[in-house]
Amino acid sequence: MTSLSNLLAEFSDTLTAHLAMTAYLLAVTDERAVWRRLKKLPLLLLSPLIATLLSAALHTVPELRMFHYFILSFTILTMYTLWVRWAWQFGFWQAFAATCMAAIFQVADATLSWMLYLTGPLNERLRFVAAIGLHLGISIVISLLLYKLRFGTWFRLLLDNESVPWRAALLFFTLEVIMEVFLQLLNGVELPFLTLYYLLVIAMVVLMAVLVMYLAQRFDAARKIQAQQDIIAQQRLYEQDLEMIRREVRTFRHDYKNLLAGLSQQAGEGELEGLLHTLSELDAGFDSRLGEKIQASTQIGNLQIPEVRSLLLSKLTIMREKGVECCLEVLYPVTSVDMDVWDFVRCLGILIDNAVEAAPDAEKPWVEIVLLAQNGQVFLRVSNSCTNIIDLAKMWDEGWSTKGAGRGLGLYSYQRILENYPNTSPCTSWENGIFIQELTVEGR
Repeated sequence: MTSLSNLLAEFSDTLTAHLAMTAYLLAVTDERAVWRRLKKLPLLLLSPLIATLLSAALHTVPELRMFHYFILSFTILTMYTLWVRWAWQFGFWQAFAATCMAAIFQVADATLSWMLYLTGPLNERLRFVAAIGLHLGISIVISLLLYKLRFGTWFRLLLDNESVPWRAALLFFTLEVIMEVFLQLLNGVELPFLTLYYLLVIAMVVLMAVLVMYLAQRFDAARKIQAQQDIIAQQRLYEQDLEMIRREVRTFRHDYKNLLAGLSQQAGEGELEGLLHTLSELDAGFDSRLGEKIQASTQIGNLQIPEVRSLLLSKLTIMREKGVECCLEVLYPVTSVDMDVWDFVRCLGILIDNAVEAAPDAEKPWVEIVLLAQNGQVFLRVSNSCTNIIDLAKMWDEGWSTKGAGRGLGLYSYQRILENYPNTSPCTSWENGIFIQELTVEGR
């Protein structure tokens, strides 16, 4: 039967591994709101406690001795994944992928700690304490190095790729299993080969990290190429609108002398009421045929962030095809936004998509988009006609939607993106059939 001292030692070892994994997790997810995550750390203590009790139970089944370690490791991965899913508000596959990536670094870290425990000159208890201290120390140093190298930025690109999240998770799980096997091989390595063994472990971890960064860069390059193609396509649409404006101006210039002649005759005959009526019709016709196009072009021209301009041109085209009236206001030049531009584009796209989806339910569907930039601050407001009843308390839940089940992932993703930017302030309101989403991005 396992003694109490052995149980305490195993609990300490497992707890240390969890703390080291947490340090690596903060780094690989490029977490900035560290304290907010650490406040949820106490619940994680259940995982090493359950793992210790499970380990004691497995010792009573000799037939499972060969699989003891792997059963325990998989159980810990599962429990840690559930904690990450709760603490980070990730989807399951994203939480599993992040856990496996943190575990890869943690297991590599543990190999050096166990080398000290197996070969150190001190007595067994002091070697154990030194190994735990070394494990935590290395995890903090490597985590800071990962922050410095912006590894988490690249990893999040893969993590936030919603097209195939389970494939990325299975890839990282496979790499983590490889590292676990290497750790188990440590028991069979003879003393003269320990240094070579650890160099091999370091090489494996570096190669895995390089693989992650390579895949992320490929994904980022493909995304930028797609964005450039979108910009080219939408620029053509922009040029078509400009050509239409040019033709309207030529037509108006061709007709204005005849119009003036008619107006002069009306004025000469004293028909002031008819003159005012004619001028009103001309003004309305100008606004509908030319003024609106010029205004829209001016607003688009104030958007000097290519990615944002491309997205808005695309969405304006979609709204025009769906018969949704859109009013765009960009009163001042918008040259930059103090968050990752692709994250801002994703947020803007989510808000517009939701507005376009909800607006057609109204008798006269419309969407209004306002972008203001002043003193380093960017303010965004997307409002739309909305006949559905909105439950503001539930709308942020994953899967919630006024359109039924299987939808409602947009606002959940929107909230998750903003968690990484403490300088952002979202605001939501719904009243009198108007749904309004606002986002303020402060300059940092």
